[in-house]
Amino acid sequence: MMTLAFIVSFFCVSLAQVLAMVRLIKGPCVGDRILALDTMAVNAIALLILLGLAGGTQIYFEAALIFAMLGFVSTVAYARFVLRGDIIE
Repeated sequence: MMTLAFIVSFFCVSLAQVLAMVRLIKGPCVGDRILALDTMAVNAIALLILLGLAGGTQIYFEAALIFAMLGFVSTVAYARFVLRGDIIE
């Protein structure tokens, strides 16, 4: 039963990742592209967590934590660059 749950979860999160990538490519404005990039980071974190749960190892959880920190910082930096033209004042 858990195997079926993991398969369905991987499929749903992968579908969400693909849909966010479509929004990243087709986004009508820059704000939509920034949100799609942030959504892709969250989906990648979810995939890492699912991979860790399915594999039974803890290294994926640490990788997900590092990816979450980098994803947050990169989203904030990209948004500041779009709004102000520079990242560091």
